[in-house]
Amino acid sequence: MRRPRFIASQARHARGLLGWLIAFIMARETWAQNQRAVESLGVLPGDHVLDIGCGPGRSLAMLAAQARDGRVVGADPSQLMAEVAARRNRKLINSGQVDVVMASAASLPFEDGVFDNVLCVHVVYFWNDLAAAFAEIARVLKPGGQLALLFRTNADVKAVQAFPAEVYSFRSLADVIAPLEAAGFAVQTRDELCCEPQTAPVLLVATRRAYQARNAA
Repeated sequence: MRRPRFIASQARHARGLLGWLIAFIMARETWAQNQRAVESLGVLPGDHVLDIGCGPGRSLAMLAAQARDGRVVGADPSQLMAEVAARRNRKLINSGQVDVVMASAASLPFEDGVFDNVLCVHVVYFWNDLAAAFAEIARVLKPGGQLALLFRTNADVKAVQAFPAEVYSFRSLADVIAPLEAAGFAVQTRDELCCEPQTAPVLLVATRRAYQARNAA
């Protein structure tokens, strides 16, 4: 069944009561995938971790439990979702272990090389410019830092048919990997061949090289 545009657009930028409800439903539906992506990072106790597109912030507590001596930041372009994530993680925020900011992947309000890990789950569909987003993520990652990127490709025919193209952009695996590598990432994990690639989300784990591609001679 094709989702109406006004509902699909709430996943991209949640607003109002409807956005709050839909975001929470989607967070429950994708929780197992979030756990899988978090586990792929192998977060260490002292790590600084960024969750881009954190939505209602359910993953932040899981990350904070692993980075217990570090810091976790959730970023979301929706003011509503940033507020909900902050409310959900109030105790962790008060303790200084977690923070939540309103920001997009293409414009992150952080200094260079401050994070050890970045998590992005089901958010690349909403990025108009993958090259800009990946370059910005590379900027805030330390050399050797890892990015876990989980998403559905355009090989998932059911998803492509269910979500309006003007809201969701399902790209090929190659079209995601190419700007990742151009931004200075080495892609380590490509599990598109696992099980049923037409229906299973792809998980890529990529490492930021010691230099960024734009600085290479």
